[in-house]
Order: sequence, then structure tokens, then C-alpha cells
Amino acid sequence: MKLIINNSSMQPIYEQIVSQIKNHITHGELQEEEMLPSVRTLAKELKVSALTVKKAYDALEEEGFIVTVHGKGSFVTLANQELMLEEKKKEVEADLEMAIRKGRSCGMSDQEITDLFHIVLED
Repeated sequence: MKLIINNSSMQPIYEQIVSQIKNHITHGELQEEEMLPSVRTLAKELKVSALTVKKAYDALEEEGFIVTVHGKGSFVTLANQELMLEEKKKEVEADLEMAIRKGRSCGMSDQEITDLFHIVLED
């Protein structure tokens, strides 16, 4: 599992970890029941505090992406397929918002953007 931490980002490090692990799970790069690195191991690899990784793992567990078994480690869980679907929908929404911003930035009207959307949708 490859994670990249951007220390100059405005996004907190634990959120960067959470979003990247979610991304690995939703794109099938991490499979159900696959074991994640221990908190200490990942902290050492990323050169961040173990508390930061623990906070990320806690958030992932709270959202239903992983389960932690004390004494054994943290594992990917796909028990809640609705969460996975919701994450993918959020990605689509973000992509659409970015496309609309790009269109507006180059002077397209809302109607032109809508027309283009319908043309692309028909393909």
C-alpha cells in the first residue's frame, strides 16, 4: 500500500491517510480481510506520529471501512457496500463540480454546460 503525505497541504495528515486508504479500498487495491500495516509500522514508514495514524484508523473504523481486532491488527471490511457506493458517488459529484468550474472559468454559460453534459451523456 503506497501512501503519500503532503506536508504543505492544508488537509490534516490523518485526513490524507484516511482519504488515500479509502481510495485504495474503493478501487479494489485493498481487498476484504486484507491486513493493514500496524499503527507503528505505518507511522514509521510515513514519518508521522503513531497518534496521527491511530486517529486515521479510528476514523476509517468509525466509517465502516476497516475493523480492528485487538492483538491481531486492522483489516479491510466490505461489510457495508452502501458506504462504498456512497464514496464513489461523492467522487462523481466532485468530478462534476470540477467540470462545471472549468466550464464557467472559460466563459461557458450554465445552458452551454448543460447542453454539453447531455451530449456527453448520450454517448
